[in-house]
Amino acid sequence: MKIVVLERNSVGTDIDVACYEDFGEVTYFANTVEEDAAQHVGDADIVIANKAPMNENTLKNCPNVKLICEFATGFDNVDLEYCKSRNIKVANVVDYSTAAVAQHTFALALYVLEKLSFYDHYVKSGVYGNQDRFSNFDEAYTELEGKTWGIVGMGNIGRKVAKIAEAFGCKVIFYSASGNSTCRDYERVNFDTLCKESDFLSIHCPLSEKTRNLFDINAFKKMKKSAVLINVARGPVVNDNDLYTALTENMIAGAGLDVLGKEPIAKDNPLGRIQDSRKLIITPHMAWASTESRERVVSEVYKNIQAFLEGKDRNVVSL
Repeated sequence: MKIVVLERNSVGTDIDVACYEDFGEVTYFANTVEEDAAQHVGDADIVIANKAPMNENTLKNCPNVKLICEFATGFDNVDLEYCKSRNIKVANVVDYSTAAVAQHTFALALYVLEKLSFYDHYVKSGVYGNQDRFSNFDEAYTELEGKTWGIVGMGNIGRKVAKIAEAFGCKVIFYSASGNSTCRDYERVNFDTLCKESDFLSIHCPLSEKTRNLFDINAFKKMKKSAVLINVARGPVVNDNDLYTALTENMIAGAGLDVLGKEPIAKDNPLGRIQDSRKLIITPHMAWASTESRERVVSEVYKNIQAFLEGKDRNVVSL
């Protein structure tokens, strides 16, 4: 078997991926952009990808491909219909980063809620050491307890976030963008109600035509002025330009983002101009990337390949 790892660095160079050599000859590329994808795939039988587009344009001259494994849960970089027409199986990894993403959700929310950037600077700048009282709470903050935590997408991550929010004393409500949720543990509401009632609103849904630009200026106008939005799902679920307007015109109180419409952040993305971290914190798509999560994703891809070679379908999304 010839295996190509198109984006080896996407799981971090501190994580060992030599296990794939159990299956045959492996070629590693640190990263693969669209214009290099076809050349990098070449005569490989198995492709391990993350963001590199896998479609007719990149695969038409790669006749040996039989399996595409995602270093991720999402597979929107793959043209499933084309792969089906070629009998190329596509396998993803599920539930490997649930704990990490849920943890980061609350890291973002608490950072904005408690104005931690202000208080950290207050101490380290020397101002605190020169005051004559033991405490400072000039920037007011509230408690999570008693607040309403709204969720878009009640999958594994959404459910984990819901449990943690409950532990903080929040009431949990959720909106199902697909309309197919079977969750009965929490109150399901329509989108308008979610926007109007949520004090904290976190996004954990896939990107689809139903969720693209779901949070636009109309949604922000419906939200509480005290609300905090958290997006750890896919960037285009939130309209970056409209979020900039919502934050700078105080339609909502703050936001925590791990994802953006274009990644890395585009130079013309207005959100990059908001330097006040009491209002906005942006992290570079790393919510999923705990050491444990990255070790799990490598291991799960290994199991997907092993199952394929044994004639079994494991996590196959192209059936």
